[in-house]
Amino acid sequence: MNKDKELLLQLNQEYEQKNMSKEQVELMKKRIQDAKNEKRVNRTSAIKKAVIASAAAAAVFVLLPNTSQDIAYAMSNLPIVGGLVKVVTFRDYKYEDERHNADIKVPELKPEDAAAGTETEQTSPLKKTTEEINQEIREITDRIVTEFEENAKDQEGYQDVIVTSEVLSTGENYFTLKLICYQGAGSGAEWDYYYTIDLTTGERIALADLFADGSDYIAAISEEIKKQMKARMEEDEDQYYWLDNKDVPEWNFQAITDETSFYLNEKNNIVICFNEGDVAPMYMGCVEFEIPDEVVRDMRK
Repeated sequence: MNKDKELLLQLNQEYEQKNMSKEQVELMKKRIQDAKNEKRVNRTSAIKKAVIASAAAAAVFVLLPNTSQDIAYAMSNLPIVGGLVKVVTFRDYKYEDERHNADIKVPELKPEDAAAGTETEQTSPLKKTTEEINQEIREITDRIVTEFEENAKDQEGYQDVIVTSEVLSTGENYFTLKLICYQGAGSGAEWDYYYTIDLTTGERIALADLFADGSDYIAAISEEIKKQMKARMEEDEDQYYWLDNKDVPEWNFQAITDETSFYLNEKNNIVICFNEGDVAPMYMGCVEFEIPDEVVRDMRK
């Protein structure tokens, strides 16, 4: 059984003891916090998504800096959504030796018309939006590369760093790019970033943009997530979420916020996304909850 799961089951059993002293409860909180933090080595610098790669023995170093537009298009994944957005590889950074491995592919969004050398009134907002997203992605990945190179100077440690991206299956009116990041250094850490664009306006959208003003979508979605958490735990003993825990209530999931990650799937349903450790033990990885249409239908724009 997974070490995390073994520890979690042990802690849960101890939680169920009714005669725990205050000191025992405080000790329990510390033990769980230690377990929760075990895989968050340098959480602020660790990178999220489990695409595991092993460091090879042969010493190889390849670095492709910011590529030219022609080279970027030659490396393009060429996914087109709504005929308006193209994803190309802006930068491909690779490093491999006995202790350190990096495979960092930096995506870049291109409005299709702008990529062809023409810019219309329709594509101008989209061009501005994609430029802003591209800048955010470059800042994230530049930090990742800088940190990796600093850590690579340490001849005692090991690290695997992977960054890739995926165009998610969204409705014809929306485009979502998922930036997938992973860092392994003894143990692994993962997290994702989501960038959603309304293709009818060219604007990047937030969760609140999907709902009518004044609607209490936060409460409706949050209650649905709690309902799904409980159902999953009842159906599978290996699934566990921070929910209704009386001993460590500060860890319990309470509600989403407007900053919570999301995307729209092929059914146009909202999918709420949590990174590793946000609402569940680290072994659960990144988790998602699809919100049925009937839960928010009356609130959607």
